Amino acid sequence: MDKLRITGGRPLNGEVTISGAKNAALPELCATLLTAEPVTLTNVPRLRDVATMRLLLDNMGVQSETHGERGGMSFRAPDSLTPEAPYELVKTMRASVLVLGPLLARFGHAKVSLPGGCAIGSRPVDQHIKGMQAMGAEILVEHGYMVAQLPAGKTRLHGARIATDMITVTGTENFLMAAALAEGETLLENAAQEPEITDLAEMLIAMGAKIEGHGTSRIHIQGVDRLRGCTHQVVADRIEAGTFLCAVAATGGDVILRHARAEHLDAVIDKLHDAGAEIEAGDDFIRVRASGRLKAQSFRTTEYPGFPTDMQAQFMALNCIATGSSKVTETIFENRFMHVNELVRLGAKIQTDGKVAVVEGIDKLSGAIVMATDLRASASLVIAGLVAEGETIVDRIYHLDRGYDQMEAKLRGIGADIERIK
Repeated sequence: MDKLRITGGRPLNGEVTISGAKNAALPELCATLLTAEPVTLTNVPRLRDVATMRLLLDNMGVQSETHGERGGMSFRAPDSLTPEAPYELVKTMRASVLVLGPLLARFGHAKVSLPGGCAIGSRPVDQHIKGMQAMGAEILVEHGYMVAQLPAGKTRLHGARIATDMITVTGTENFLMAAALAEGETLLENAAQEPEITDLAEMLIAMGAKIEGHGTSRIHIQGVDRLRGCTHQVVADRIEAGTFLCAVAATGGDVILRHARAEHLDAVIDKLHDAGAEIEAGDDFIRVRASGRLKAQSFRTTEYPGFPTDMQAQFMALNCIATGSSKVTETIFENRFMHVNELVRLGAKIQTDGKVAVVEGIDKLSGAIVMATDLRASASLVIAGLVAEGETIVDRIYHLDRGYDQMEAKLRGIGADIERIK
């Protein structure tokens, strides 16, 4: 099992290129199921989750190939494919539920294993099931699978008003894809507003879908009879960009992030600015500069456009060596403080009480052996290792590989002393 060896204490300087967003690429790979025509995606990140999703599509009968230098992939989903997602291929990735909507919409039936993923809390699929049932699907959950089909005599899903009990990103994405081929109009209320959803909607529109309101909490979809192929560029990964911003702010230095979208990171950039980092942004870059210890910042995670839960662990690592104390409140996932014990192993002073963590900033962390527990926890431990005195070993970095494209190589390119140990 691979590990990372990090020797801390080096400021970061130079340029780094931000990859395509994992949370956009995964639903967009699923969207290729909606048409028999070829679909080409560019800027697809090289990640374990992307490889798993591609393997799942290949297993169904989708024809795919890789081309070009910047993450180019082409897909063709024939009418003869098998609409089934087995447990063996989806047990490590919760995004596998995103094949449900496209398979139901195009083929009228699907068998999809209940998904897995990071152990950061409960992520029930009941909202997905309720939404598909509102569109006319019959769904049973049996033996660990969602078995879905259209009623006898029906050939298409029908439009519906879907108001989820809570904001759900993957639910919104599933409903978008299903509604694109449904008969009539669908209204999504309480829809998620993340940039990755907007990017998916733009891809579907390029395929011929009729969608309005994406990027807001109310999305209108007028179903069409068929969708065509398209070429689409995956939007830049705002969480990868935010992670590098926190790494530079913690270690000091001056780094330009290429292909980063500042407008997708307003909440994080505001906190970094308040902490004392200098941030400059343009159409396709973000520059971050920092020196000395920054000021600790309290924050509360919430749905987009608020502070993202996927940046909580990374910013907490920054707070560990900032001046003053901070309060971090996690409102999205109940188990997302599992990195706290590992940060404490590095010398951090953190107390948790339910959804709240209180961090007392200290002068320095000390290198140690730590273990990653989930994707974003991995990133927080890397940041902590970059600022810690001595050597830090981060174990179980397969979590990191699920969501970061060659992270150690990118960090090494801007001055970090970091290497992968096989």
